[in-house]
Amino acid sequence: MSTIRRQSIISSGIVYIGFALGALNTLLLTKEFSAAQYGLITIFMSLANIMFPLASLGMHAYVYKFYPYYNDNLPPEKNDMMTWALVASFVGFLLVISGGIFFEDFVVENYSRNSPDLVTYYYWTFPFGLGLTFYSILEAFAWQLKKSVLTTYFREIQFRLFTFVLIVLFLAGALHNFDAVIKIYAWTYPLLALSLLGYLMIKRQLHFTFHVSRVTKKFFKKILAQVSLVWTGQVLFNISFYFAQLVIGAVVTDGMRFVGIYMLALYVGSLIQAIQRSVIAASIGPLSRAWKDKDYGRINRIYQRSSINQLIFSAGMFVLIWLNFTDGVRTFNLKDDYLLARSVFFYIGLTRVVDMGTGVNTQIIGTSTFWRFDFFTGIVLTILTLPANYFLTKALGYIGPAIADLVTFSIYNGIRFLFLYRKFGMQPFTRKTVYTLLLALAGYLVCYLLFDTHHGFIWLVLRSAVFIGIFGTGVLTLRLSDDILPVWHTIKKRLHLIR
Repeated sequence: MSTIRRQSIISSGIVYIGFALGALNTLLLTKEFSAAQYGLITIFMSLANIMFPLASLGMHAYVYKFYPYYNDNLPPEKNDMMTWALVASFVGFLLVISGGIFFEDFVVENYSRNSPDLVTYYYWTFPFGLGLTFYSILEAFAWQLKKSVLTTYFREIQFRLFTFVLIVLFLAGALHNFDAVIKIYAWTYPLLALSLLGYLMIKRQLHFTFHVSRVTKKFFKKILAQVSLVWTGQVLFNISFYFAQLVIGAVVTDGMRFVGIYMLALYVGSLIQAIQRSVIAASIGPLSRAWKDKDYGRINRIYQRSSINQLIFSAGMFVLIWLNFTDGVRTFNLKDDYLLARSVFFYIGLTRVVDMGTGVNTQIIGTSTFWRFDFFTGIVLTILTLPANYFLTKALGYIGPAIADLVTFSIYNGIRFLFLYRKFGMQPFTRKTVYTLLLALAGYLVCYLLFDTHHGFIWLVLRSAVFIGIFGTGVLTLRLSDDILPVWHTIKKRLHLIR
C-alpha cells in the first residue's frame, strides 16, 4: 500500500500543478476568446474521448489484464504485447476515420444551424483523437512499469504547456486568428503521444517484435473475448460520459456558447477529481498482481482506502468550490456568461463525489476475471444516459445533461457496488464514510451562515480558510484516513513541528 500512497501523492502534486496551469489556460481562453470559441476548443477533447475507445479496440484493457503474464514469462525483447496493441489501435483508428467520412452528412445536418463552427473544423478533430488513442495505450503500458508519475506529468502538465504556448503565440500576434489556433491545437495530443513513445524507447522499456509469442498463443482466445466485451463497454461508457456536450451543441440555440459554459463547469468539476487519476494509475498494477495471486484481502483494502481517500478529497473540494463559485468568476473578471455555469457545476460536482466515493470499482472489475461485467454495465449506462441527456436538454436546456448524469452515474456505480459486494463480499464504505459527509456538510453550513452575504476576493480567501480549517481539523482528529495521517506527520516533521 505504501507504493500506491507514495506514487499517488507525487502524482497528485503534479496534478495540482497541472490544474494550476490549466486554470491559467482556462482564464486566458475565456477572457480572450468568445464562449463559442472556447466551447469549440473544449469539445475537441470530448470527441477525442469518444474516438479513443472506438479506435483502441479494447487494447488498454488487454495491457492492464495480461501484462503480468507477458512480463513473468517473456524477456523484454520478445514481449510482443505492445506491438499488437498499437497495430490493432492503428487499424481501429482507420475504421474510425472511415466512419467519420460516412457520417459527415449526419453531422452537417444536426450541427450546421446551432453549431456551425463544429462543422467547419470537423475533420480537424481526428488528429487530436488519434493522438489521444495512442497516448492512452502507451500510458496503460507505462502504468504497468510503475511510471504513473511520468504519465501524469505528460497528461496533466505537458499537454497544458503545449496549450499555453499556443495561447501565448496568439496573444503575441504570431498566430493571427482563431483558425490558426484551432488547427495547431489539433496536433497537440499527437505530439504528446510521440513524447511518451520517445521516452519509453530511449529508456529501452518498450520493444517491438512481430513474432507471435507463446503467451499470445496461449491466451489468444481469452484476450479476444476480453477485449471484445471491454471494448464495447468502454465505448458505451465514454459515449455516455461525453454525450452531454454533443447534445447541447446540437439541440440548444447558440450551441457552442452553451457548450463553453457547460465545459467551464465541467473543468471546475474536474478539480474535484484531481487525485482520482493518480489513485487509479497507482492501483492498476497492484490490482492486476493481486488478482493473479488471488490476494482478495489486498484487493478489498485497496477498494476501501481508495474510497475514503477520494471521498475526503472530493467532498472537501466540492464544498469549497460551491461556496466560492460566484466570487471566483467575478474575481477573475470572466465574462458574465460563465456565471450560468454555477448551477451546472452543482450537479456535476455531486456526480464526481459519488463516482470517487465508490472507490476504484471499475479498475477492480476490469482487472478481474469478471471483466465481462464492464460490458453489461456499459449497456445499462448507455440505455439510461443517452435518452435522459437528450430529453432533459430539450426540456431544461444546458443544465439538463448535468442532472441526467448525476442520476445515471449514481445508478451505474450502485450496480457495480452491488456486484462486488455480492460476488466477493467487498464494499468500500465504513463509518468513516458517514463522518466525512457529515463533516463536509457541517463545514458548509458554518461558512454559509457566516459569509453568505459577503462577497469579494478577501471574503473568498477568508471563507476558504475557515472551511479548510474546519474540514482539515476534522479529518485529522477523527483519523478518517490511514494514508493522510502519515503524510501529515511527514509535513510536521519537515516543518520541524515535531522531532
